[in-house]
Amino acid sequence: MKNLEVLKNSDFILTFGIFLSNTNKEIFQAIQEAKENNSANIVYMHAVDTLSLKDFYTQFIKYEAGSEEGVSALLLDTFVKNSNNNIQEYIDELDIGYISAESSAGEEEFEEILELSQEKRNKVLIVGEDIFNHKRAKNILKILALIEKYSDFKIISTKQISLEDEELEEVEELLPFNGTVIYSYIDKEQDEDIVYGSASFARIAKIEDESEILIKSGEGETKKKFKISPSLQSTIAICATIENKDFLSVGYNYKPVKIERL
Repeated sequence: MKNLEVLKNSDFILTFGIFLSNTNKEIFQAIQEAKENNSANIVYMHAVDTLSLKDFYTQFIKYEAGSEEGVSALLLDTFVKNSNNNIQEYIDELDIGYISAESSAGEEEFEEILELSQEKRNKVLIVGEDIFNHKRAKNILKILALIEKYSDFKIISTKQISLEDEELEEVEELLPFNGTVIYSYIDKEQDEDIVYGSASFARIAKIEDESEILIKSGEGETKKKFKISPSLQSTIAICATIENKDFLSVGYNYKPVKIERL
């Protein structure tokens, strides 16, 4: 990731679509350095929460899997105050109540972010792989690029985010991910044959700790071992993967699946 020095020197860090508990060590260390040296506030935005991060972030915003386009629009509404007539008209026409309700990201939470960032001078927005893999990535990235252009945030990401034009599409209907969902992330250092989930996930999936399971979806199927993780606070399970390992390693990171105990 480029601009690690910018990240280290920041005093307000907003992470979006990146699972901080298992992520690039350089990123995590740079955030930690900013926290220690600059008293940086960290706002962690993701659909998966874990107790291992509780003492790491200042504020956590949990949104629904798949609702990243809505969340990006909420960020636009929160931080872009001086743009142009077209962008302002787009912001004015956003149905904030609907977006907030369907994404499960409260309007008051974004008001808290704004207040938390008011006195900060070096603000960074870290954009993770979840965003690039989303089916609405093009519009989401354009919204985020406009936030960088018309606010005092600097974007840091693993891929280049460019702004070719400022024509935004309407936020697509935010549909829920029902049933059992697994969040997969690329990590060569973790065991890709183990799915970790909360006790709540185990009850929903009707499986037990140490179960051998078959995970199925329209994209394929794969065998894994399930382990209960006391630190996970989500009904979404997680699974490390490597590129082209199985269907979990391809496409959008959240996978609605069916699970069978073997």
